[in-house]
Amino acid sequence: MMNALSISNLTKTYSDGFQALNGLNLEVSRGDFFALLGPNGAGKSTIIGITASLVNKSSGNVSIFGADIALEPERAKSYIGIVPQEFNFNVFEQVQEILITQAGYYGIPPDIARPRAEKLLKLLELWDKRDSRSRALSGGMKRRLMIARALMHEPQLLILDEPTAGVDIEQRRLIWKFLQDLNEAGTTIILTTHYLEEAENLCRNIAIIDNGNILYNSSVKQLLSKLNKETFILYSDQAILSLPETSIFKCHLIDKMTIEVEIDSNINLNNMFELFSESGITIISMKNKVNRLEELFLTLTRSQRKNNAK
Repeated sequence: MMNALSISNLTKTYSDGFQALNGLNLEVSRGDFFALLGPNGAGKSTIIGITASLVNKSSGNVSIFGADIALEPERAKSYIGIVPQEFNFNVFEQVQEILITQAGYYGIPPDIARPRAEKLLKLLELWDKRDSRSRALSGGMKRRLMIARALMHEPQLLILDEPTAGVDIEQRRLIWKFLQDLNEAGTTIILTTHYLEEAENLCRNIAIIDNGNILYNSSVKQLLSKLNKETFILYSDQAILSLPETSIFKCHLIDKMTIEVEIDSNINLNNMFELFSESGITIISMKNKVNRLEELFLTLTRSQRKNNAK
């Protein structure tokens, strides 16, 4: 099956001599929900810029659903929708008109664009703002408008650069649900994000990039399996008088009803719960102490930088 995105030996050196990408290779399958993670300056935005033909590559090849961006730029562009980090629409233009104008750039006539805009605005809960000027929208509404605009020509690949930056929790969840539904309907999605919880919740596959190189490219599940230990916070519904004595995990009380547990990632959590139950402790809820993906990301990037320093 043809990949949604294929990148081979991609390099980018800017005019000041900074090398943003170093012979990078990356493939994203059709229908995937893919995350590209890395610190600021790692090369994520450069990859997106080159893929969208907004940044000129130094060397290498990039193709979108088989269309080489250098040989077939118009066909390649027709396959993708881009949601950049910065708001870049006309702040004095009405919301619905922004979408209709965008459709016109792809040769979509108003009689098709209007119902398409209506559908997207309703799905993204912006329909009641359709006649408002975009400058009157909240930050979260502007993010959703950017997504709607990118989808007006019904691209097969949607690329989002920090899609929920500056968005509150409620609106972030709304965007997540919309993107999940869009992906399930067949649209391939690639996102960059600093909210690593976002990648863990939304994406099936992930690449971690640093200093213009791919450190790891695998499924989220496989990457998380690299964590040797996990730390959980457990909550009881009653005061805890004593903790079980065990070599399976380490634990201590945070307060009378809260336990912190450190456990090897290969240990079945049911065994942990059974031990607490046998000790007369009822656990009513739990959470990870830290974001697992964030912990892994820091481990991988630090290890890579130590190797580079040798």
